[in-house]
Amino acid sequence: MLEILSTYGGPAAGVAGAIALILAQIKTNSTRAVTAQTWQAAANSWKEEAEAQKARADRVIGELEGVKQELEGLKHQTQMLIAIISTIDPVKLEEIRITRGL
Repeated sequence: MLEILSTYGGPAAGVAGAIALILAQIKTNSTRAVTAQTWQAAANSWKEEAEAQKARADRVIGELEGVKQELEGLKHQTQMLIAIISTIDPVKLEEIRITRGL
């Protein structure tokens, strides 16, 4: 019995080691494939998020441009009102206030 083990034990251990090495390599390759797929999925997710952020930024820029135009209109109206008010004679205003009882 010992002769059989000593004769075939070494080659059997070598075959078992080779099988273990092959299985480890297969597992490593499949892990690499899964890792590559995970990275690709993450990259796609990041790309989609970047596109969504750009769309939101574009919307905000459009809204800010609208606010800017509205402020420019208000500035123009304010300048017109200042021009109108500065042309009014304060003495006349006082007379109108007194006559109307204000």
